[in-house]
Amino acid sequence: MSRGGGCCPPMDLLRSEAMQLVQVIIPVESARLAVSNLGDLGLLQFKDLNADKSPFQRAYAAQIKRCGEMARKLRFFKEQMSKAAILTSPTQFSGAPLEIGDLEIKLGEFEAELTEVNTNNRKLQRTYNELVEYNVLLEKTGEFFYSAQRSAAEQQREMVADQSGDSSLESPLLHQEMVIDPSKQVKLGSLIGLVPKQKAMAFERILYRATRGNMLLRQESVDEPIIDPQSGEKAVKNYFVIFYSGERAKSKILKICDAFGANRYPFPEDLATQLDTIQEVSGKVSELKATVEIGLAHRDGILKNIASEYEQWNNLLKKEKAIYHTLNMFSLDVTKKCLVAEGWSPVFATSQIQDALHRATTYSNSEVGCIFQIINTQESPPTYFQTNKFTSSFQDIVDAYGIASYQEINPGLFTIVTFPFLFAVMFGDWGHGICIFLSALYLIIREKKLASQKLDDIVQIMFDGRYVILMMSLFSIYTGLIYNEFFSVPFELFGKSAYACHDPSCGDATTEGLVKVRQAYPFGVDPVWHGSRSELPFLNSLKMKMSILLGIAQMNLGIVLSFFNAKYFKNTVNIWHQFVPQLIFLNSLFGYLSFLIIIKWCTGSKADLYHIMIYMFLSPTDDIGENQLFPGQRIVQPLFLKKQHEQRHQGQHYTMLQETDESVAQLIGQHENPHQHEEFEFSEVLVHQMIHTIEFVLGAVSNTASYLRLWALSLAHSELSSVFYDKVLLLAWGYNNVIILVVGVIVFLFATIIVLLSMETLSAFLHALRLHWVEFQGKFYEGGGYKFAPFSFASIIEEED
Repeated sequence: MSRGGGCCPPMDLLRSEAMQLVQVIIPVESARLAVSNLGDLGLLQFKDLNADKSPFQRAYAAQIKRCGEMARKLRFFKEQMSKAAILTSPTQFSGAPLEIGDLEIKLGEFEAELTEVNTNNRKLQRTYNELVEYNVLLEKTGEFFYSAQRSAAEQQREMVADQSGDSSLESPLLHQEMVIDPSKQVKLGSLIGLVPKQKAMAFERILYRATRGNMLLRQESVDEPIIDPQSGEKAVKNYFVIFYSGERAKSKILKICDAFGANRYPFPEDLATQLDTIQEVSGKVSELKATVEIGLAHRDGILKNIASEYEQWNNLLKKEKAIYHTLNMFSLDVTKKCLVAEGWSPVFATSQIQDALHRATTYSNSEVGCIFQIINTQESPPTYFQTNKFTSSFQDIVDAYGIASYQEINPGLFTIVTFPFLFAVMFGDWGHGICIFLSALYLIIREKKLASQKLDDIVQIMFDGRYVILMMSLFSIYTGLIYNEFFSVPFELFGKSAYACHDPSCGDATTEGLVKVRQAYPFGVDPVWHGSRSELPFLNSLKMKMSILLGIAQMNLGIVLSFFNAKYFKNTVNIWHQFVPQLIFLNSLFGYLSFLIIIKWCTGSKADLYHIMIYMFLSPTDDIGENQLFPGQRIVQPLFLKKQHEQRHQGQHYTMLQETDESVAQLIGQHENPHQHEEFEFSEVLVHQMIHTIEFVLGAVSNTASYLRLWALSLAHSELSSVFYDKVLLLAWGYNNVIILVVGVIVFLFATIIVLLSMETLSAFLHALRLHWVEFQGKFYEGGGYKFAPFSFASIIEEED
């Protein structure tokens, strides 16, 4: 939801929009059009006033059932278009808008026509497949019978030749009988057909057992797979010829063929008739093929007409169904002539909602107008932030922790800067930052095309967070320039190093022998530190202290924001007994430590901060000696401890009875159930505050230590980058071998992409997420609200897509 499409965060992100509970009374004749206008507007969240009724008991159950039937037809069209590989066209509204009644008639006509065409096509396709199968069978069995007849003719000629000579004593008696009395020969019947190849062996075995061997089976595999007329799928088959004797055997064979799904076809015995049959079947195949193609072209034409308007129909049906679902949430008045609706809307949308209702009354020619009125309520309103494509991903990071309570300060506004900055502190390398920047830039440049495509889950996550990635990359380039690291290599980008060797003895990668010859390096870390023996101790000290400073600054920001929350809600109790003690306690200890770090940096002192902080508690009045950073430090430290002790328990000692009834009501009102008022118990408030105090005191230490992850991950990233550069790339370069160099470059690229640009990026992202959710938001953010979910056609269509 966004009111503006810009890329810069509006300041109204600081607090959620002011909301109001409204009641709308709509005449029945204009209810549908009024809800349609409100759905186009998308600024009113309706309440279900019929929660005690089942879906079938509601007023518009019949209309929803009607929409469901139309949705079934659209799904049928979608399946047919998928089978025909026809894509739907983008939504194009042309001419007058289509009414739901006209759509229902049109869908019914298309379904009837498409069903008839499909039925005819299935019949034609089945007949065509049968003819193709019959044609293949005729060719195969024709060859078999032709070969058998030719072999029989040769045997007949031999028998005639033998018969012309004298019968010898050696001639077989049966042979003589056959020659002498051919009328006694038994005539065999035959069946031809095709059977699936995987069933051929079982088919033969069952035939043999059923006929007790009184049959002759000849089968052979068909070369090409053919489409089965029954299933419509391609299958490898065997053609078979069965010779049998007697009707009983024939009956058994026919039943077995049916059981195995064997398709049988007639076959003429006469050779001339066989040739005529083959020609006739071939001609029918050609004619039927053309007929089938014409039928498929007709079907595709119907589907293309449907595809050109499918998206428009689908969106119209989604809207219509949503309208009736919303109308079912309204209650009928006693006269059953008006519908009463209640819902939440932003205050700024009042005039827009009234205008939408007025247009509905005008266009529906209703004699009675819609009534819009604001209801006073104690219920907690929903939380609504106006975001755009830039701020929405940052707001999603906050919402994943919890939806902001109504009008409390939104961390999302600060997260736009602090989240990518803390990420960059851990990922500081301007070479790696440029790589991430290019990938984010690619996603942003092609965002219109990518938004219309179905993306992989990981790619979709990256695309949704493209502006977060862009900000993280820009801050990584900035911190990388501060760290002076480009794939772990330092550059003198902003001038010469402030140090130089005064003799050759300092040329062995050490800072010993270096003298300062010019002004300090103007921006970032001096490149002379990189590669020296003092690099790790120096960067360790720098990054550790910097992590503490950043952590204390962000936690103080969180505590200060809690003050503005308490001030906005006029909760003086939280200001004096929560904000003030927290601010004093945190800064008496860790704020003082940050102050010492800054003084040490500014003065160049060699004081041991560990010693100062430890003995500040053990011996606060002892002489500090060389660890003194500023005059009067020995006097100030005991005062800090005393103030810290006094304020540590101040949150436990306040009594609610000393406050006004109004303050008490405000304090309890923040946590009350929106539907009922809980009874106030002082003991619960006291226990809650004691737990909160203990949690803050202990959490102050753990949270500060948690920010040291900035130092740890930054150091790990830098060292990994240095190892890949020194031990892979430079090592391969030193061999003076092209193959080793190519292999080294490939290994370096893969290690950089997989480890540093993928795993390290994810690690730094998760750690930055933890710092925001726990250490920062935990100081002021309740996150006990619920999101504003208005009735919006745009959201409904987007979600279902």
